[in-house]
Amino acid sequence: MERLQKIIARAGLASRREAERWIEEGRITVNGAVITKLGSQADPFKDSIKVDGKRVKTAAAPLYYALHKPPGVITTVNDPQHRPDITPYLARLGEKRRVFPVGRLDYNTTGLLLLTNDGELALRLTHPRYGIRKVYHVKVEGVPTGATVAQLAAGVTLVEGRTAPATVRVLRSREGKTWLEMTLSEGRKREIRRMCESVGHRVEKLRRVALGPLKLGTLQPGAHRALTAREVIQLLHAVRLA
Repeated sequence: MERLQKIIARAGLASRREAERWIEEGRITVNGAVITKLGSQADPFKDSIKVDGKRVKTAAAPLYYALHKPPGVITTVNDPQHRPDITPYLARLGEKRRVFPVGRLDYNTTGLLLLTNDGELALRLTHPRYGIRKVYHVKVEGVPTGATVAQLAAGVTLVEGRTAPATVRVLRSREGKTWLEMTLSEGRKREIRRMCESVGHRVEKLRRVALGPLKLGTLQPGAHRALTAREVIQLLHAVRLA
């Protein structure tokens, strides 16, 4: 017997957190009974488990891809506002390559997005307990002073509280614009944009270049690639799964 959210995540249908939301919404049935209680268990080999009336198949082989998310795209597969989403990019992998994005990038944020059907890895990469560091290159208006850079690194106060310490360094400045490299281990909504705005520097461009040990490298916007065996092992090690 296993928890339903784990079965669904391992089948590559969603992350464990998303599966938990589906359970609370009453979208999951086990042997015809609607399940809404988190922590409910089932036998994936004996029970009939369905999501929205469709049978959950046994776990697929693990798949891992890196996608360079372009700007103007929502990191979901179904946006209520009907904005462009990542569905076309997932379709390029083929019908049998069912994966989901790990975490989210804002509409206009670009860069590294991990796609996988490994629900346990996805959960740990996004859980604060594992402290996975994410690296961003940020283009801001103006030229931040040394004191401002130190302030960003030490943490700034947002509406919901003070941000965690970060690593911040200036990459280059030119014509009144500055590129910063910011490394964070938390993931609040629009966090970097709000941090920079709080110290008087509006963000013009934002690109994620690393997720833990995984690097964006030279992958072009809109392109994807399969992770190497070494990269997969490094990710698993980072969240203590290997």
